[in-house]
Amino acid sequence: MHQNTGTGSSTGTRAGTDAEAPRSAAGSVGLSVVIPARADGHRIGATVAAVREHLDARDGTGPGDWELVVVDDGSADGTEAATEAAAAGDPRIRLIRLDGPRGKGAALRAGVAATAGRRVLLTDAGLDTPLDELDRLERLLDTAAGAGFEARAGIEAGAGAGSEAEAEAGSDAGSGAATDRPGFPAAVLGRTGSRLVRALGIPGIPGFRADTCGFALFDGDRARGGGARPPPPPAPRAPHAEVTRLLRRCAGAGAVVEVPVRRRAAAERADRPAPARRSAADLRRAFGDLLRLNAGGLTVAAVFLALSFYVFHGLWADLDGRYLKDALQDQNQWEWFVGVATDNIAHLRNPLFTTAQGMPDGVNLMANATMLGLTVPLIPVTLLFGETVTFALVLTLGMAASAWTWYWLIRRRCTPNRWAAAVGGALAAFAPPMVSHANGHPNFVVLFMLPLIVDRSLRLAEGRNVVRDGVLLGLFAAYQIFLGEEPLLIAALGMLVYCLAWLAVDRRRALAAAPSLLRGLGIALAVCLPLLAFPLAWQFLGPQSYHSVLHGDDAGNSPLALIEYAARSLFGDAETAGRLSMNTTEQNAFYGWPLLALGTVVCVWMWRRPAVRALAVTGAVALLLSLGPRVPVPRADLAFPGPWALLGKLPLFESVIEGRVAMVCAPILGVLLALALDRIAQVRTRELRTAGLVAVAAALIPVLPLPLAVRDRAPVPAFITSGAWKGYVNEGGVLVPVPLPDPGQADALHWQVEADFGFRLAGGYFNGPWGPERTGIYGAAPRHLSNLLRDVRYGAAPPEVTPQWREQARQDLEYWQAGAVVLPFQDRSDELKALVSDLLGQQPEQVLDVWVWRVGARPDTVPDAVPGGSQP
Repeated sequence: MHQNTGTGSSTGTRAGTDAEAPRSAAGSVGLSVVIPARADGHRIGATVAAVREHLDARDGTGPGDWELVVVDDGSADGTEAATEAAAAGDPRIRLIRLDGPRGKGAALRAGVAATAGRRVLLTDAGLDTPLDELDRLERLLDTAAGAGFEARAGIEAGAGAGSEAEAEAGSDAGSGAATDRPGFPAAVLGRTGSRLVRALGIPGIPGFRADTCGFALFDGDRARGGGARPPPPPAPRAPHAEVTRLLRRCAGAGAVVEVPVRRRAAAERADRPAPARRSAADLRRAFGDLLRLNAGGLTVAAVFLALSFYVFHGLWADLDGRYLKDALQDQNQWEWFVGVATDNIAHLRNPLFTTAQGMPDGVNLMANATMLGLTVPLIPVTLLFGETVTFALVLTLGMAASAWTWYWLIRRRCTPNRWAAAVGGALAAFAPPMVSHANGHPNFVVLFMLPLIVDRSLRLAEGRNVVRDGVLLGLFAAYQIFLGEEPLLIAALGMLVYCLAWLAVDRRRALAAAPSLLRGLGIALAVCLPLLAFPLAWQFLGPQSYHSVLHGDDAGNSPLALIEYAARSLFGDAETAGRLSMNTTEQNAFYGWPLLALGTVVCVWMWRRPAVRALAVTGAVALLLSLGPRVPVPRADLAFPGPWALLGKLPLFESVIEGRVAMVCAPILGVLLALALDRIAQVRTRELRTAGLVAVAAALIPVLPLPLAVRDRAPVPAFITSGAWKGYVNEGGVLVPVPLPDPGQADALHWQVEADFGFRLAGGYFNGPWGPERTGIYGAAPRHLSNLLRDVRYGAAPPEVTPQWREQARQDLEYWQAGAVVLPFQDRSDELKALVSDLLGQQPEQVLDVWVWRVGARPDTVPDAVPGGSQP
């Protein structure tokens, strides 16, 4: 940047970069006004004259009372000449010329860098906001600076202020604003641009909405400091995004207060384009600018998506022929959930219930992890590409989206360091427990709503807009219910522990936040419960409802599982992980001792921060609860009562697998890791910085996820794929596979999906009631025949068939309303064929690759059969 001489006494400066222009010492001027201008030659002269007249009358005519900095953004219409002419030799008015059009955002930065005022005002060349509003901003800024409250970013006017207010911004969107509003299209487009700035550009400021108003007043030193760090190239063109960026930087140690201001009516700005055209043009420019500004955020999203695809790429390689090896029967079950939701909606049936399996009682779909919040919206995908594509898409996009929302929350709440937040978000979503559940538990992988719920709860605690935040929290929670109830319950437990921990570490602030938080939670319940009244009543009181689920005595984590590695972690050992867990989809801890050690070190390092102390307590409690009702002592035949012994008896918690509570630690470790990386990045000593990064790498590398293992999928019998089954079962009739589908073997669910739900199944894999107490179990209630066939299939000797066995088989088939019994070719087929033939007193027919016993009426002899099949 070098000096040029302009007309009169005004100072001309040509800028090729954002370097600071020669000026008086910072703080030597009372007020600096910055006006970016481009193609404003027709009005800039009048604007300069109006500003000079107003500031002379308001601040005085001395050389240090005020200054005006006009930044010419490469105009070719005489803006420069008009400015210099209007300056008329006044040294308080300076002109900076940029080399070529670089956008208003860059012009704002150059202007702020060139100021010397104790306070800096940003406004526009058309003076859309009258300069009279400056008095209101200064009064509130003075009040905020002298209020003496604790400094905190994002406090709205009237809700408290920081001890040293950094910036005050005028908004025409504030409540009670005396605004001459433009026409409806301009207002709508203006609000859209504001949201676009927040969504695609720079993260917004909590409680702050003035993204589309360029009338902002800053503390001068902090404004120049906040604008000192250049944005990623190219320089931003969007002025509102640049104002928001500057506000965020200035809010680092103090308050940003928003107040309503007046804006000139459209009729007073007749020289400007029509509001709709102007807003649309601004929006188009802002979109392109924000994409450039958000290149880092888009890169983070792309990295998350690539990492998620890496985890699932074995499945994507052959969707028709591959099956997640460690999914047990969960992939079959969840694809069936996708298919039955699609079939119910397509045929206008109740989406909360079906008799497609578990005949004749059916399945309460609301009481199962059907994830209607995704399976229903994705019905077009399912109809076009099939259930397996939807299954793979939900897992892949859901895991990436969960990582991104955790990253968004960490960056918004904990650190502005993008890449530190990205690492924290990746750990929260790709931690070993999440990768374990990716083997067929989408409800514990698709967690993108939980960070939004956490953020909205924190907003309630801040008490800015309790009604709005309470309504949104209620809507978010209602939607999460249709994604996964158990993850929401576990997250709510973690948030409750965090609140109690915060009460212990910072009682004053916790009690101050309690009224608004409780009020907002009440509003959330008032919004949420009416939306969920019918689905929850169906779940807990409807057909096939149950009150708890039996998980066995080994549902808690072994203490060794907390420090070992999961099967699909880089340093993991499948045999060790299998010995310490229920199964491959329930490796709910396995964070590894280096990562837990790093988390402990970070907590000690940053213990003075109340939030870190609260997170440490929450994580410790979650790990303790996850050990279950009895905490075993490793390598000893001893166990101590655990706190889950009390909690696990409460309603709802009685159905939770307690080992899953350890999953709360994944986002906690993500936050701690992001805080550590942010602090390490600020360390000036290169050796210490390197040592810190090496420690983080040593903790993360062992738990890096490996791709999920896949196997060849069991083929569907040609009897099903060819449609031959239609000759043996009425439409909607019941097939009885041998053995019956259950949690141990549910390939028959895939048969049903491939047959477009043309028949129903006896048995099945789902959660349903058992016994007079309606205790939840996995699968249909067993019967004598189903148990017998299962035992023989897996090695038991066939019993002697007696008349009592034949009568029992007849009763069971009648109970199931069976139309045909189907035995696919498999191990022990001969034993099973002989047993079923003896029980039924007839020999089967071989149809393609199965044996079939017809036990109901022929389909062609019962043309008007009621769905459900004929009685045998």
